[in-house]
Amino acid sequence: MDNIEFSKLLEIRTRKFAIQILKLSTNIPYSIESKVLRNQVSKSGTSIGANYREANRSRSKADFKNKIKICESEASETVYWLELISDLKYIEQQKLNPILKEASEILAIFTSIAKNLN
Repeated sequence: MDNIEFSKLLEIRTRKFAIQILKLSTNIPYSIESKVLRNQVSKSGTSIGANYREANRSRSKADFKNKIKICESEASETVYWLELISDLKYIEQQKLNPILKEASEILAIFTSIAKNLN
């Protein structure tokens, strides 16, 4: 698989992940406290794909590297929010585990990409 094909597939994967996150957030029971989690996980979970798309359209290597670092940071933050949702038992674990697994894999991918840019 070449870089162009990889980047297209990763764009699709991060977009699908954003959809999963948005669907998950609608299933979080409503409370003042859970509203914070719903907003935060939605923002960070959808930001990964948006920033990756921007990275692929960057004007320079430095801009690409910066956007990839943002993707890595947003993925890490998403894992954090998902862990809090899990700890608070806002979503059934069997429904949350696949999304948490995907978030961790996406984080690992962006961590690897970022390390290879150095």
